[in-house]
Amino acid sequence: MGYWTSRGLRGSQLEENLNITNKIYLEQGLAVVQKIPTAIKPVELDPGKGTIKLAYFEEKSTVDYLGNIQGIPVCFDAKETNQKRLPIANIHRHQIAFMEAFKKQEGLSFLIVHFKFCNETFLLPFEVLKTYWDHAQNDGRKSIPYADFDQNLRIYPSHNIRLHYLEAINLYLTGKEKEQK
Repeated sequence: MGYWTSRGLRGSQLEENLNITNKIYLEQGLAVVQKIPTAIKPVELDPGKGTIKLAYFEEKSTVDYLGNIQGIPVCFDAKETNQKRLPIANIHRHQIAFMEAFKKQEGLSFLIVHFKFCNETFLLPFEVLKTYWDHAQNDGRKSIPYADFDQNLRIYPSHNIRLHYLEAINLYLTGKEKEQK
């Protein structure tokens, strides 16, 4: 099994749910959000099966998803953990740099984090992520505890939408507007 199949699909259930949600959002005219594929370079092929046996990532990916939600440009990454915390090591420097640059262009950057131990999913705004990231780079805490995730930004299913994250985005943006007044 190649490296790309053992590590690159760690968030596959979360991503599958997000892909289904994004398809529904598109069909309902709520958002246009696409999964960004990560380019791989096949190294070893199995000609009998017509499959790739070993491959490497060609370049570092930025984030998992890019799109536009009712006029707001968004970029986000999907993270899944078995622990009661999100390890900062699961977030890469190039992802932080991309999300920060995206935010500077008036885009909305965030993570969608799924905790398997309790089967709960949250929106984690970039500002919160960046605070933890900066502390970790300066010998601070190397993870974000489950307890520190904002329960108001928990993502729930709604009717046929598996992860209705637009509601969490709306709550987050509404809260930001109130802070600015």
